[in-house]
Amino acid sequence: MTVRLYDSKAQALRDFVPLTEGRVGMYVCGPTVQSSPHIGHLRSALVYDIMRRWFTARGLEVTFVRNVTDIDDKILQAAIDEGNPEQWWALAYRVELEFTAAYNSLGILPPTYEPRATASVTQMQQLIAQLIEGGHAYAAPDGSGDVYFDTASWPAYGELTRQSRDHMEAAADSDPRGKRDPRDFALWKGRKATEPVSAGWDSPWGPGRPGWHIECSAMAARYLGTEFDLHGGGLDLRFPHHENELAQSTAAGQAFARHWVHNGLVNIGGQKMSKSLGNSVYAHELTALASPLAVRYLLGAAHYRSTLDYSPESLLEAEATVDRIRTFLDRVERRLAGTRFAGTGDVALPAAFAEAMDDDLSVPQALAVLHDTVRAGNQALDSEDLPDAAALHGQVVAMLRVLGIDPRDPHWATDAGPAASALDALVSRLIEDRSAARDAKDWASADRIRAELASAGITIEDSQTGTHWSLTS
Repeated sequence: MTVRLYDSKAQALRDFVPLTEGRVGMYVCGPTVQSSPHIGHLRSALVYDIMRRWFTARGLEVTFVRNVTDIDDKILQAAIDEGNPEQWWALAYRVELEFTAAYNSLGILPPTYEPRATASVTQMQQLIAQLIEGGHAYAAPDGSGDVYFDTASWPAYGELTRQSRDHMEAAADSDPRGKRDPRDFALWKGRKATEPVSAGWDSPWGPGRPGWHIECSAMAARYLGTEFDLHGGGLDLRFPHHENELAQSTAAGQAFARHWVHNGLVNIGGQKMSKSLGNSVYAHELTALASPLAVRYLLGAAHYRSTLDYSPESLLEAEATVDRIRTFLDRVERRLAGTRFAGTGDVALPAAFAEAMDDDLSVPQALAVLHDTVRAGNQALDSEDLPDAAALHGQVVAMLRVLGIDPRDPHWATDAGPAASALDALVSRLIEDRSAARDAKDWASADRIRAELASAGITIEDSQTGTHWSLTS
Protein backbone atom coordinates (compact mmCIF):
# COMPACT_ATOMS: atom_id res chain seq x y z
CA MET A 1 0.00 0.00 0.00
CA THR A 2 1.23 3.52 -0.79
CA VAL A 3 1.99 5.85 2.11
CA ARG A 4 -0.50 8.71 2.14
CA LEU A 5 0.12 11.95 4.05
CA TYR A 6 -1.90 15.09 4.55
CA ASP A 7 -0.32 17.87 2.52
CA SER A 8 -0.85 21.21 4.28
CA LYS A 9 -0.39 23.13 1.03
CA ALA A 10 -2.90 21.05 -0.93
CA GLN A 11 -5.07 20.68 2.20
CA ALA A 12 -5.73 17.08 1.22
CA LEU A 13 -4.40 13.57 1.63
CA ARG A 14 -1.88 12.76 -1.10
CA ASP A 15 0.10 9.71 -2.10
CA PHE A 16 3.67 10.22 -0.99
CA VAL A 17 5.79 9.68 -4.10
CA PRO A 18 9.50 10.40 -3.51
CA LEU A 19 11.42 12.54 -5.96
CA THR A 20 13.99 9.75 -6.32
CA GLU A 21 12.73 6.18 -6.12
CA GLY A 22 13.73 4.49 -2.89
CA ARG A 23 14.94 7.68 -1.22
CA VAL A 24 13.37 10.40 0.91
CA GLY A 25 14.72 13.86 1.71
CA MET A 26 13.12 15.40 4.83
CA TYR A 27 13.72 18.87 6.23
CA VAL A 28 12.24 19.61 9.65
CA CYS A 29 12.46 22.96 11.40
CA GLY A 30 14.45 22.45 14.57
CA PRO A 31 14.65 24.61 17.68
CA THR A 32 15.59 28.22 18.16
CA VAL A 33 17.94 27.70 21.07
CA GLN A 34 17.15 30.57 23.39
CA SER A 35 15.56 28.58 26.25
CA SER A 36 15.06 25.04 27.50
CA PRO A 37 13.05 22.47 25.50
CA HIS A 38 9.40 22.11 26.42
CA ILE A 39 6.74 19.51 25.68
CA GLY A 40 5.82 21.11 22.35
CA HIS A 41 9.38 20.80 21.07
CA LEU A 42 9.51 17.15 22.10
CA ARG A 43 6.14 16.32 20.54
CA SER A 44 7.14 17.84 17.20
CA ALA A 45 10.53 16.11 17.09
CA LEU A 46 8.91 12.79 17.98
CA VAL A 47 6.29 13.08 15.22
CA TYR A 48 8.99 13.28 12.55
CA ASP A 49 11.07 10.59 14.23
CA ILE A 50 8.14 8.17 13.91
CA MET A 51 7.53 9.30 10.32
CA ARG A 52 11.19 8.73 9.50
CA ARG A 53 11.12 5.29 11.11
CA TRP A 54 8.04 4.36 9.08
CA PHE A 55 9.65 5.44 5.82
CA THR A 56 12.63 3.27 6.76
CA ALA A 57 10.36 0.33 7.61
CA ARG A 58 8.84 0.71 4.14
CA GLY A 59 12.30 0.23 2.64
CA LEU A 60 13.13 3.87 1.91
CA GLU A 61 16.53 5.42 2.53
CA VAL A 62 15.93 8.63 4.49
CA THR A 63 18.10 11.73 4.56
CA PHE A 64 16.81 13.63 7.58
CA VAL A 65 17.81 17.25 8.14
CA ARG A 66 16.83 19.14 11.29
CA ASN A 67 18.39 22.58 11.72
CA VAL A 68 19.41 24.55 14.79
CA THR A 69 18.61 28.27 14.74
CA ASP A 70 21.54 29.58 16.77
CA ILE A 71 21.35 33.27 15.80
CA ASP A 72 18.10 35.14 16.27
CA ASP A 73 16.53 38.15 18.01
CA LYS A 74 15.29 35.90 20.83
CA ILE A 75 18.76 34.45 21.46
CA LEU A 76 20.34 37.90 21.63
CA GLN A 77 17.61 39.08 24.00
CA ALA A 78 18.07 36.01 26.22
CA ALA A 79 21.81 36.77 26.42
CA ILE A 80 21.02 40.37 27.36
CA ASP A 81 18.61 39.13 30.03
CA GLU A 82 21.41 36.97 31.45
CA GLY A 83 23.64 40.05 31.56
CA ASN A 84 26.17 38.78 29.05
CA PRO A 85 25.18 39.78 25.50
CA GLU A 86 28.68 39.18 24.10
CA GLN A 87 28.32 35.52 25.07
CA TRP A 88 25.11 34.92 23.06
CA TRP A 89 26.82 32.04 21.24
CA ALA A 90 27.64 30.30 24.54
CA LEU A 91 24.00 30.53 25.61
CA ALA A 92 22.90 29.12 22.25
CA TYR A 93 25.30 26.20 22.52
CA ARG A 94 24.30 25.44 26.12
CA VAL A 95 20.62 25.33 25.19
CA GLU A 96 21.38 23.28 22.07
CA LEU A 97 22.97 20.66 24.32
CA GLU A 98 19.79 20.62 26.42
CA PHE A 99 17.74 19.90 23.32
CA THR A 100 20.12 17.15 22.22
CA ALA A 101 19.94 15.52 25.65
CA ALA A 102 16.13 15.72 25.68
CA TYR A 103 15.85 14.21 22.18
CA ASN A 104 18.29 11.44 23.10
CA SER A 105 16.43 10.63 26.30
CA LEU A 106 13.28 9.88 24.26
CA GLY A 107 15.08 7.69 21.75
CA ILE A 108 14.69 10.23 18.92
CA LEU A 109 17.17 9.25 16.23
CA PRO A 110 19.90 11.79 15.47
CA PRO A 111 19.48 13.62 12.15
CA THR A 112 21.52 12.73 9.12
CA TYR A 113 22.57 16.39 9.17
CA GLU A 114 21.96 18.96 11.91
CA PRO A 115 23.23 22.26 10.50
CA ARG A 116 23.52 25.39 12.59
CA ALA A 117 22.35 28.59 10.96
CA THR A 118 25.65 30.33 11.73
CA ALA A 119 27.47 27.79 9.53
CA SER A 120 25.45 28.64 6.39
CA VAL A 121 25.55 32.45 6.33
CA THR A 122 27.42 32.44 3.01
CA GLN A 123 24.64 30.42 1.38
CA MET A 124 22.04 32.77 2.86
CA GLN A 125 23.80 35.81 1.42
CA GLN A 126 23.98 34.13 -2.00
CA LEU A 127 20.24 33.46 -1.93
CA ILE A 128 19.50 37.05 -0.88
CA ALA A 129 21.67 38.41 -3.71
CA GLN A 130 19.81 36.18 -6.16
CA LEU A 131 16.46 37.53 -4.94
CA ILE A 132 17.65 41.14 -5.28
CA GLU A 133 18.90 40.46 -8.80
CA GLY A 134 15.55 38.90 -9.71
CA GLY A 135 13.60 41.91 -8.45
CA HIS A 136 12.10 40.12 -5.45
CA ALA A 137 14.13 41.80 -2.70
CA TYR A 138 15.57 45.23 -1.95
CA ALA A 139 17.97 46.91 0.42
CA ALA A 140 16.41 49.50 2.70
CA PRO A 141 17.11 53.03 1.45
CA ASP A 142 17.74 54.36 4.96
CA GLY A 143 21.27 52.92 5.16
CA SER A 144 20.35 50.54 7.99
CA GLY A 145 21.74 47.54 6.11
CA ASP A 146 18.35 45.77 6.21
CA VAL A 147 17.20 43.77 3.19
CA TYR A 148 13.55 42.83 2.65
CA PHE A 149 11.59 40.39 0.52
CA ASP A 150 9.20 42.31 -1.72
CA THR A 151 5.94 40.44 -1.17
CA ALA A 152 4.18 42.46 -3.89
CA SER A 153 6.65 41.09 -6.45
CA TRP A 154 5.51 37.51 -5.91
CA PRO A 155 1.82 36.92 -6.82
CA ALA A 156 1.86 33.44 -5.25
CA TYR A 157 2.67 34.83 -1.81
CA GLY A 158 0.15 33.32 0.61
CA GLU A 159 -0.34 30.06 -1.33
CA LEU A 160 0.75 27.79 1.52
CA THR A 161 -1.81 29.12 3.98
CA ARG A 162 -4.30 30.21 1.31
CA GLN A 163 -4.31 33.80 2.45
CA SER A 164 -4.79 36.91 0.41
CA ARG A 165 -1.89 39.32 0.79
CA ASP A 166 -4.39 42.12 1.18
CA HIS A 167 -5.65 40.59 4.43
CA MET A 168 -2.26 39.75 5.97
CA GLU A 169 -0.95 41.50 9.04
CA ALA A 170 2.28 43.48 8.91
CA ALA A 171 5.51 41.51 9.39
CA ALA A 172 6.82 42.36 12.84
CA ASP A 173 10.30 40.91 12.39
CA SER A 174 12.23 44.16 11.87
CA ASP A 175 12.09 47.96 11.87
CA PRO A 176 9.33 48.88 9.40
CA ARG A 177 10.81 52.26 8.40
CA GLY A 178 12.86 50.89 5.53
CA LYS A 179 10.06 48.77 4.06
CA ARG A 180 8.14 49.44 0.90
CA ASP A 181 5.19 47.61 2.40
CA PRO A 182 4.47 46.59 6.02
CA ARG A 183 4.03 42.96 4.91
CA ASP A 184 7.55 42.70 3.50
CA PHE A 185 9.77 40.56 5.71
CA ALA A 186 13.45 40.74 6.62
CA LEU A 187 16.04 38.71 4.74
CA TRP A 188 19.04 40.48 6.27
CA LYS A 189 19.15 42.59 9.42
CA GLY A 190 21.74 45.34 9.63
CA ARG A 191 23.68 45.35 12.88
CA LYS A 192 22.39 47.81 15.47
CA ALA A 193 24.68 49.78 17.75
CA THR A 194 23.21 47.97 20.77
CA GLU A 195 24.07 44.51 19.41
CA PRO A 196 27.39 42.72 19.98
CA VAL A 197 29.89 42.86 17.13
CA SER A 198 30.19 39.06 17.30
CA ALA A 199 26.54 38.74 16.24
CA GLY A 200 27.22 40.25 12.81
CA TRP A 201 28.73 39.15 9.51
CA ASP A 202 30.08 41.29 6.69
CA SER A 203 27.81 41.46 3.65
CA PRO A 204 27.29 43.52 0.47
CA TRP A 205 24.60 45.45 2.41
CA GLY A 206 26.70 46.10 5.48
CA PRO A 207 27.44 44.12 8.65
CA GLY A 208 24.47 42.25 10.04
CA ARG A 209 22.86 38.85 10.36
CA PRO A 210 20.29 36.77 8.49
CA GLY A 211 16.57 36.95 9.06
CA TRP A 212 14.94 33.82 10.46
CA HIS A 213 13.10 32.74 7.32
CA ILE A 214 16.06 32.86 4.93
CA GLU A 215 18.01 30.54 7.22
CA CYS A 216 15.84 27.48 6.54
CA SER A 217 15.56 28.12 2.80
CA ALA A 218 19.34 28.23 2.47
CA MET A 219 20.02 25.21 4.70
CA ALA A 220 17.34 23.04 3.06
CA ALA A 221 18.79 23.72 -0.38
CA ARG A 222 22.35 23.19 0.82
CA TYR A 223 21.72 19.76 2.32
CA LEU A 224 18.83 18.39 0.23
CA GLY A 225 18.97 20.31 -3.05
CA THR A 226 16.63 22.92 -4.49
CA GLU A 227 13.82 20.35 -4.68
CA PHE A 228 13.20 17.76 -1.99
CA ASP A 229 10.44 15.50 -0.73
CA LEU A 230 9.06 16.77 2.55
CA HIS A 231 9.18 19.85 4.77
CA GLY A 232 7.83 19.48 8.30
CA GLY A 233 7.31 21.49 11.44
CA GLY A 234 4.80 22.59 14.02
CA LEU A 235 1.44 24.04 13.02
CA ASP A 236 2.49 27.39 14.48
CA LEU A 237 5.21 27.64 11.82
CA ARG A 238 2.86 27.64 8.82
CA PHE A 239 2.63 31.40 8.90
CA PRO A 240 4.71 33.39 8.61
CA HIS A 241 7.78 31.13 8.71
CA HIS A 242 6.92 28.43 6.18
CA GLU A 243 4.90 30.79 4.01
CA ASN A 244 7.95 33.03 3.75
CA GLU A 245 10.32 30.12 3.12
CA LEU A 246 8.15 28.95 0.24
CA ALA A 247 7.90 32.43 -1.27
CA GLN A 248 11.57 33.30 -1.18
CA SER A 249 12.74 29.89 -2.38
CA THR A 250 10.31 29.67 -5.29
CA ALA A 251 10.94 33.30 -6.21
CA ALA A 252 14.61 32.32 -6.51
CA GLY A 253 13.62 29.64 -9.02
CA GLN A 254 13.67 26.64 -6.69
CA ALA A 255 10.97 23.97 -6.70
CA PHE A 256 11.55 23.55 -2.94
CA ALA A 257 9.37 21.12 -0.93
CA ARG A 258 7.06 18.72 -2.76
CA HIS A 259 5.07 17.90 0.38
CA TRP A 260 4.31 20.04 3.46
CA VAL A 261 3.48 18.38 6.79
CA HIS A 262 2.54 20.12 10.04
CA ASN A 263 2.02 18.57 13.45
CA GLY A 264 -0.55 19.72 15.97
CA LEU A 265 0.26 21.69 19.09
CA VAL A 266 -0.03 20.89 22.81
CA ASN A 267 -2.66 21.94 25.33
CA ILE A 268 -2.01 21.80 29.05
CA GLY A 269 -5.08 20.72 30.97
CA GLY A 270 -7.34 21.96 28.17
CA GLN A 271 -5.55 25.30 27.74
CA LYS A 272 -3.14 26.33 25.01
CA MET A 273 0.42 26.26 26.33
CA SER A 274 1.97 29.73 26.37
CA LYS A 275 4.48 31.78 28.32
CA SER A 276 1.83 34.39 29.07
CA LEU A 277 -0.29 31.78 30.89
CA GLY A 278 2.75 30.40 32.66
CA ASN A 279 1.72 26.82 31.92
CA SER A 280 4.70 25.60 29.94
CA VAL A 281 5.86 22.08 30.76
CA TYR A 282 9.56 21.45 30.23
CA ALA A 283 11.40 18.28 29.28
CA HIS A 284 13.06 17.83 32.67
CA GLU A 285 9.67 18.08 34.39
CA LEU A 286 8.24 15.26 32.27
CA THR A 287 11.10 12.86 32.95
CA ALA A 288 10.86 13.64 36.68
CA LEU A 289 7.27 12.36 36.66
CA ALA A 290 7.70 9.24 34.52
CA SER A 291 10.24 7.21 32.62
CA PRO A 292 11.46 8.57 29.26
CA LEU A 293 9.86 5.55 27.59
CA ALA A 294 6.46 6.50 29.02
CA VAL A 295 6.98 10.10 27.92
CA ARG A 296 7.76 8.91 24.40
CA TYR A 297 4.67 6.70 24.39
CA LEU A 298 2.40 9.55 25.51
CA LEU A 299 3.75 12.18 23.11
CA GLY A 300 3.57 9.80 20.16
CA ALA A 301 0.18 8.23 20.89
CA ALA A 302 -2.09 10.94 19.50
CA HIS A 303 -2.51 11.49 15.76
CA TYR A 304 0.25 13.84 14.67
CA ARG A 305 -2.18 16.45 13.26
CA SER A 306 -4.33 16.55 16.39
CA THR A 307 -3.89 18.76 19.44
CA LEU A 308 -2.30 16.78 22.26
CA ASP A 309 -3.93 17.52 25.63
CA TYR A 310 -1.38 16.84 28.36
CA SER A 311 -1.99 16.27 32.04
CA PRO A 312 0.10 14.51 34.71
CA GLU A 313 -2.64 11.85 34.86
CA SER A 314 -2.18 11.06 31.16
CA LEU A 315 1.52 10.52 31.81
CA LEU A 316 0.75 8.04 34.61
CA GLU A 317 -1.60 6.19 32.26
CA ALA A 318 1.18 5.98 29.69
CA GLU A 319 3.52 4.54 32.32
CA ALA A 320 0.96 1.86 33.18
CA THR A 321 0.50 1.02 29.49
CA VAL A 322 4.24 0.63 28.98
CA ASP A 323 4.36 -1.63 32.06
CA ARG A 324 1.65 -3.88 30.55
CA ILE A 325 3.67 -4.24 27.36
CA ARG A 326 6.83 -4.98 29.33
CA THR A 327 4.97 -7.54 31.47
CA PHE A 328 3.79 -9.40 28.36
CA LEU A 329 7.28 -9.51 26.91
CA ASP A 330 8.72 -10.78 30.19
CA ARG A 331 6.01 -13.38 30.52
CA VAL A 332 6.15 -14.79 26.99
CA GLU A 333 9.94 -14.85 26.81
CA ARG A 334 10.13 -16.57 30.17
CA ARG A 335 7.59 -19.21 29.10
CA LEU A 336 9.18 -19.86 25.71
CA ALA A 337 12.72 -20.08 27.10
CA GLY A 338 14.11 -23.58 26.67
CA THR A 339 11.36 -24.62 24.27
CA ARG A 340 11.57 -25.07 20.50
CA PHE A 341 9.47 -21.92 20.11
CA ALA A 342 12.01 -19.60 21.69
CA GLY A 343 13.03 -16.97 19.14
CA THR A 344 10.81 -18.43 16.40
CA GLY A 345 8.13 -15.72 16.34
CA ASP A 346 7.17 -14.20 13.01
CA VAL A 347 8.68 -10.70 12.86
CA ALA A 348 6.37 -9.52 10.08
CA LEU A 349 4.23 -6.50 10.88
CA PRO A 350 0.49 -7.20 11.06
CA ALA A 351 -1.31 -5.97 7.95
CA ALA A 352 -3.69 -3.82 10.01
CA PHE A 353 -0.74 -2.06 11.65
CA ALA A 354 0.89 -1.31 8.30
CA GLU A 355 -2.39 -0.06 6.85
CA ALA A 356 -2.83 2.32 9.77
CA MET A 357 0.68 3.71 9.43
CA ASP A 358 0.32 4.09 5.67
CA ASP A 359 -2.90 6.04 6.24
CA ASP A 360 -1.48 9.45 7.22
CA LEU A 361 0.66 7.93 9.97
CA SER A 362 -2.34 6.92 12.05
CA VAL A 363 -0.49 5.95 15.22
CA PRO A 364 -3.65 5.67 17.40
CA GLN A 365 -5.00 2.92 15.13
CA ALA A 366 -1.58 1.29 14.96
CA LEU A 367 -1.40 1.25 18.77
CA ALA A 368 -4.85 -0.37 18.89
CA VAL A 369 -3.44 -3.21 16.77
CA LEU A 370 -0.45 -3.44 19.11
CA HIS A 371 -2.60 -3.73 22.23
CA ASP A 372 -4.96 -6.24 20.60
CA THR A 373 -1.92 -8.37 19.76
CA VAL A 374 -0.62 -8.14 23.34
CA ARG A 375 -4.02 -9.28 24.66
CA ALA A 376 -4.10 -12.17 22.18
CA GLY A 377 -0.58 -13.13 23.23
CA ASN A 378 -1.55 -13.26 26.89
CA GLN A 379 -4.57 -15.39 26.02
CA ALA A 380 -2.35 -17.77 24.06
CA LEU A 381 -0.09 -18.09 27.09
CA ASP A 382 -3.05 -18.74 29.38
CA SER A 383 -4.15 -21.58 27.14
CA GLU A 384 -0.58 -22.89 26.68
CA ASP A 385 -0.76 -22.29 22.90
CA LEU A 386 2.99 -21.77 22.57
CA PRO A 387 3.17 -21.60 18.73
CA ASP A 388 0.60 -18.82 18.67
CA ALA A 389 2.23 -17.05 21.61
CA ALA A 390 5.58 -17.11 19.81
CA ALA A 391 4.10 -15.69 16.59
CA LEU A 392 2.24 -12.93 18.44
CA HIS A 393 5.36 -12.10 20.44
CA GLY A 394 7.27 -11.56 17.19
CA GLN A 395 4.57 -9.27 15.84
CA VAL A 396 4.53 -7.22 19.04
CA VAL A 397 8.30 -6.77 18.94
CA ALA A 398 8.18 -5.72 15.28
CA MET A 399 5.56 -3.04 16.00
CA LEU A 400 7.40 -1.78 19.07
CA ARG A 401 10.60 -1.36 17.08
CA VAL A 402 8.88 0.68 14.38
CA LEU A 403 7.40 3.01 17.00
CA GLY A 404 10.64 3.17 18.99
CA ILE A 405 9.03 1.92 22.22
CA ASP A 406 10.52 -1.56 22.64
CA PRO A 407 11.29 -1.81 26.40
CA ARG A 408 13.99 -4.37 25.58
CA ASP A 409 15.92 -1.92 23.42
CA PRO A 410 19.30 -1.22 25.12
CA HIS A 411 18.44 2.48 24.96
CA TRP A 412 15.91 1.99 27.76
CA ALA A 413 18.17 -0.21 29.87
CA THR A 414 18.45 2.39 32.64
CA ASP A 415 14.92 3.67 32.14
CA ALA A 416 13.38 2.13 35.25
CA GLY A 417 14.43 4.96 37.55
CA PRO A 418 14.92 4.97 41.34
CA ALA A 419 11.23 4.47 42.14
CA ALA A 420 11.03 1.29 40.08
CA SER A 421 14.28 0.01 41.59
CA ALA A 422 12.97 0.61 45.08
CA LEU A 423 9.69 -1.17 44.27
CA ASP A 424 11.58 -4.13 42.82
CA ALA A 425 13.69 -4.42 45.97
CA LEU A 426 10.64 -4.36 48.25
CA VAL A 427 8.61 -6.85 46.21
CA SER A 428 11.60 -9.17 45.80
CA ARG A 429 12.03 -9.21 49.58
CA LEU A 430 8.36 -10.17 50.06
CA ILE A 431 8.70 -12.91 47.45
CA GLU A 432 11.70 -14.28 49.36
CA ASP A 433 9.64 -14.26 52.58
CA ARG A 434 6.82 -16.08 50.78
CA SER A 435 9.25 -18.68 49.43
CA ALA A 436 10.64 -19.25 52.92
CA ALA A 437 7.10 -19.66 54.29
CA ARG A 438 6.28 -22.21 51.60
CA ASP A 439 9.47 -24.15 52.32
CA ALA A 440 8.40 -24.25 55.98
CA LYS A 441 4.90 -25.31 54.88
CA ASP A 442 3.51 -22.16 56.49
CA TRP A 443 0.76 -21.86 53.87
CA ALA A 444 -1.17 -19.22 55.79
CA SER A 445 1.79 -16.81 55.75
CA ALA A 446 2.52 -17.54 52.08
CA ASP A 447 -1.10 -16.87 51.14
CA ARG A 448 -1.14 -13.68 53.21
CA ILE A 449 1.90 -12.29 51.40
CA ARG A 450 0.39 -13.12 48.02
CA ALA A 451 -2.87 -11.42 49.03
CA GLU A 452 -1.02 -8.32 50.26
CA LEU A 453 0.82 -8.03 46.94
CA ALA A 454 -2.42 -8.52 45.00
CA SER A 455 -4.15 -5.79 47.00
CA ALA A 456 -1.30 -3.45 46.02
CA GLY A 457 -1.84 -4.26 42.33
CA ILE A 458 1.03 -6.73 42.00
CA THR A 459 0.63 -10.17 40.43
CA ILE A 460 3.10 -12.95 41.14
CA GLU A 461 3.59 -15.98 38.92
CA ASP A 462 5.34 -19.20 39.93
CA SER A 463 7.28 -21.06 37.25
CA GLN A 464 10.13 -23.54 36.88
CA THR A 465 12.57 -20.62 36.75
CA GLY A 466 11.30 -19.07 39.97
CA THR A 467 8.66 -16.58 41.07
CA HIS A 468 8.20 -13.43 38.99
CA TRP A 469 6.14 -10.35 39.65
CA SER A 470 4.40 -7.74 37.53
CA LEU A 471 1.96 -4.90 37.95
CA THR A 472 -1.61 -6.04 37.45
CA SER A 473 -2.76 -5.12 33.94
